[in-house]
Amino acid sequence: MSTSEIVRLKNAVTEADHAAGPGSAPVTLVEYGNFECIHCGTAYPVIKEVHRLLGDNMRFVFRHFPTVGNHPHSMRAAEAAEAAGAQSRFWEMHDELFAHQQALDDHDLLRYGKHIGLNVERFGRDMAENTFLKIVEADYNQSLFDEHVTGTPTFYINEVRYTGATDVESLLSAIKQADWEDRIQLPNRARGMRGALQRLLRGAVS
Repeated sequence: MSTSEIVRLKNAVTEADHAAGPGSAPVTLVEYGNFECIHCGTAYPVIKEVHRLLGDNMRFVFRHFPTVGNHPHSMRAAEAAEAAGAQSRFWEMHDELFAHQQALDDHDLLRYGKHIGLNVERFGRDMAENTFLKIVEADYNQSLFDEHVTGTPTFYINEVRYTGATDVESLLSAIKQADWEDRIQLPNRARGMRGALQRLLRGAVS
């Protein structure tokens, strides 16, 4: 990517964001995602694995971008995540929703709420009254008009848009490159695979 093509995040991460990992982490990965999007579903276990490997060296932030035209359940799913977040269970609901992308009707959302230990009466009331709808809509509009997000998933690594592949090795490599303080040491498996790939590429050139 050339310098002229770099797209930077306009809305910096704040305490209002849903973030997993410390603010002191050398790298922050932001995802604009949609719980019904199949591509987000494919990226979900990859991000989980990358976060597991990097631990406190990565902070992961999830922002809502529910595209209801193509994903009719995405808005309700985002509301469910926010309602769970109000009970300090955002990430538990986040995981449930991605694990069950094909079952996002209201009765399914209530079942997930029970499974993660929510106060289901409060959760049901928040969903019935659309308590968090305006928050999700505001997130969507900010993403669309400020960041010009048009699809999901859209990623930023340390506030620079990432357009590479969403496999474990590619993300680890991009995250390592964004670590200007050189605090991250890649797992041996990642270093080995990257080295093998570089040797293959050199062989193809020679």
